[in-house]
Amino acid sequence: MVKIVVGIEGMACSMCEAHINEAVRNAFQVKKVTSSHTKKQTVILAEKDIPEQELKSVVAKTGYNVVSVRSEPYEKKGLFGRFGR
Repeated sequence: MVKIVVGIEGMACSMCEAHINEAVRNAFQVKKVTSSHTKKQTVILAEKDIPEQELKSVVAKTGYNVVSVRSEPYEKKGLFGRFGR
């Protein structure tokens, strides 16, 4: 799995977060997506990496600006994550 952290400018409230989350879920196969207007970021968990340009395009259509995209391998933490292999 991969964890994608997207820096986003323009979110002001929880409705903004929900708008971005819905757009990402509708456009890509993701396991989980959460946004925070206070942290100015969206965190996406997916089985495979999402092309940066496609992600930027989807977010831009919602009216927000992507300022950064960072991908890293994700391994589930905790008791069940260790035995799930």
